[in-house]
Amino acid sequence: MIPATTFAGKTVAVFGLGGSGLSTCHALIKGGADVIAFDDNASKVAEANAAGIATADLRTIEWSKVAALVLTPGVPLTHPQPHWSAALAKQAGVEIIGDVELFCRERRAHAPDAPFVAITGTNGKSTTTALIAHILREAGRDVQMGGNIGVPVLELAPPTNARHYVIECSSYQIDLAPTIDPTVAIMLNVTPDHIDRHGTIEHYASVKSRILDRANTRIVGIDDEFGRGMMKGLVATQKFAVPISIKEIVPHGYVGGEHNIYRTGASEAEDVADLTGIGSLRGRHNMQNAVAAFAACSALGVPDEVIQKALRSFPGLAHRMEEIGRKGNVLFVNDSKATNADSAAKALGSFDNIYWIAGGKQKEGGIASLTEFFPRIAKAYLIGEAAQDFGKTLSGEGSRPEVPHVMSGTLDAAVAQAAQDAASGGKSAVVLLSPACASFDQFANFEIRGEHFRTLARALL
Repeated sequence: MIPATTFAGKTVAVFGLGGSGLSTCHALIKGGADVIAFDDNASKVAEANAAGIATADLRTIEWSKVAALVLTPGVPLTHPQPHWSAALAKQAGVEIIGDVELFCRERRAHAPDAPFVAITGTNGKSTTTALIAHILREAGRDVQMGGNIGVPVLELAPPTNARHYVIECSSYQIDLAPTIDPTVAIMLNVTPDHIDRHGTIEHYASVKSRILDRANTRIVGIDDEFGRGMMKGLVATQKFAVPISIKEIVPHGYVGGEHNIYRTGASEAEDVADLTGIGSLRGRHNMQNAVAAFAACSALGVPDEVIQKALRSFPGLAHRMEEIGRKGNVLFVNDSKATNADSAAKALGSFDNIYWIAGGKQKEGGIASLTEFFPRIAKAYLIGEAAQDFGKTLSGEGSRPEVPHVMSGTLDAAVAQAAQDAASGGKSAVVLLSPACASFDQFANFEIRGEHFRTLARALL
C-alpha cells in the first residue's frame, strides 16, 4: 500500500466506500491523516466501521476543518448534477480529488523520477495497460499495474525512482486528478460514452485530454476527430506529442499496417514489429493498442527487439477477446468486456462465421451501428433485457441485412444453443460472447458474466 502522507495531520473526508474508497481510507490513515468516511449505502458504512475507519454523515460535519474531499470515481462530480457531498465541498471551498490524485502527490513527494505511464481512451485502455505492463516486465523492469484496470492505485507498492507504474485512467478518475503528471500519457481514442456523467461528448473529450497536459511524452491516437483536435492543439502550443494511427501515415510517430508496426520519420518509415499470428492481439483495434504500447515502451528506453519478443508472449486480457479454447471446428471467445456497440464492433470485425451471443442491459443506440458486421454473423443468440430490441434490429428492417437469431434469454441457454449450431456448421466457426451491453440485468459486472461464459465453454471442451 502507498501511505498518503501528503495529508498527514489534516482532516480528509472520503465519500464512497467501495473497493477504491476503502483503499483510500486505509492509505490516508496510514499516512497520518484523520479520515471521516461516508457512503449512501448503510451497509458500506458498517463495513468501514468494522475495518476501524471513522465514519459520519458528511452533511453534519464542520467543513471548514476539512482539507479535502476524496470522492470515489463512481460518484457524479458534475453531471447530471453534483453529488450532495461534492456540492457541500464546493460550497465550503474544499478541493475535491480522487485516489489517482493522491498517488500523483505521493509520487512527486517521494519518488518524482518513478516512471509513470497513464492510459486513457474510450476503448482499448485495459488491453493497452496490460500490454505495456507485460512488455516492461519482460524487459526486466520493476512494474506496478493498477487503477481502473482492477487494483486500486493506492494498493500498489510505494514509489521508488526505479519502480514503473502503469495506470489505466477512466474519465472519472482524470476528472478527480487535477495535477496528474505522467512520464508518458496515452490518449487512445474518443467515442460516445458516459455522456450522462459528462453532459456532452465535447466535455467528455475535454476531461480525457487533461491526461496530456502535464505529461513529458504525449502519445495521441489521431484516428477520430477528438484525437486529431487534441494533436493540433498540442502542436499549436509547441508541446511534444507522438501521433499514432492505424488509418493513415503520420510523420514522427507510429503507424499500424495490416500486420506490422512502423516508426515514422519526416519521410521514411521503419518496420519495427510484426503481429502476424499473435492471437491475443487479433483485430485492427488491437493493432492500435499494440502501436500505443510500442510507442510508450520505446519512450521508456525498451529496445525494439525486446518489445517485439514481448508482444509475441502477451497472454491477452481476461474478458477481452479471450480465447477460451477450441473443440473441433469451433473456437470459444469471451469478449464480455464489450459493454457497448463500439467495443463489440472490434470483435465482430476480427472473425467470420460468428455465432454471436449478445444482450444484457442496453446502452443508448443499441446495435444499429453494427450493421456492417451482420454478414459475418451466422446466427445470434440474444439474452437479457435487450433481447427483444436487438431482435428487431437483426430482423432485416429497412436496408439492414437479416441475421438469423433466437431469444435465448440466459447465457446458459445461449452457450448451449450456439455451441450445438456452430459444431454442425461444417467449417471453422466462433462462438463469441460480445454482448454490446452492460451486465447489470443478470450479472453484477462484466467480469462475473465472462467468468460464467468461461465455465460454460470449458465444460464443453
